[in-house]
Amino acid sequence: MKKLLALAMTAVMAAVALTGCGSDGGKTTAKVIEVELTNEEYAFGVDKNQPELLDSVNAFIVQMKEDGTFDAICNNYFGDGTPQAVTSAVYDESKDQLVVATNAAFEPFEYTSGDSYYGIDMEIAAKLAEYLGKELVIQNMDFEAVCLSVGQQKCDIAMAGLTIKEDRKEYVNFSDPYYSASQKLIVTSDNTEFDGCTDAASVEAILNTKDSSVKIGVQTGTTGQFYCEGDEEWGFDGFAVQTVGYKSGSLAVQDLLNGNIQYVIIDSAPAACITEAINEMQ
Repeated sequence: MKKLLALAMTAVMAAVALTGCGSDGGKTTAKVIEVELTNEEYAFGVDKNQPELLDSVNAFIVQMKEDGTFDAICNNYFGDGTPQAVTSAVYDESKDQLVVATNAAFEPFEYTSGDSYYGIDMEIAAKLAEYLGKELVIQNMDFEAVCLSVGQQKCDIAMAGLTIKEDRKEYVNFSDPYYSASQKLIVTSDNTEFDGCTDAASVEAILNTKDSSVKIGVQTGTTGQFYCEGDEEWGFDGFAVQTVGYKSGSLAVQDLLNGNIQYVIIDSAPAACITEAINEMQ
């Protein structure tokens, strides 16, 4: 995966500065266990009072996949393309604007560098606003507030690496899915206990041996939290570990490298970006 502009993010810089040293005197690094623990679909959460916007979003999703726009955007983050800066206009209720709720701490889907937004969702948001003939406004907030803000008609649409989930339908109408995702486990690079794992069951068998003395970091309000704590709707049994919530995956990995938690579970694409960014700066 290519090096992202997100390497300059303050959270990642802090993570590198604060990581501990290994027993050989070298810096501690992280690795992703390449086993998909879940199967999810991302979609956009649309204001329930704007059914016409939902129709337009679904039509746009079809178009961007058929004309190559979606592949080109993904290539900016997973291939040899260059991430494109996205600028937010100032909110003005007198203007025809598309107000997008996001949590810009979820690279490569949404993150910031300087005054600009970057990420797959942010580039899609810019294209969607252009498609609708509207001015783009991005509202950055905690992940847990994203769907709620749309449900309260403070924003038009949630674009935040958002997994389709029944309880979120209380606040938004989901668009058609546009991206398939999964959760993955992050450990320190010297951890070998999962090296022989080839599927989710083998990873879970090890995690099921852990008790409450073990801590797993997650991004608060995301599938990783539901997976660790258990969620009947999704059929997640959960584990007997302590689940520790963070505002971003970067902060969770930072704490992993500082030795304060033993594992991190987050979405696969952010897991790869975060570990690569931190490890390259060691």
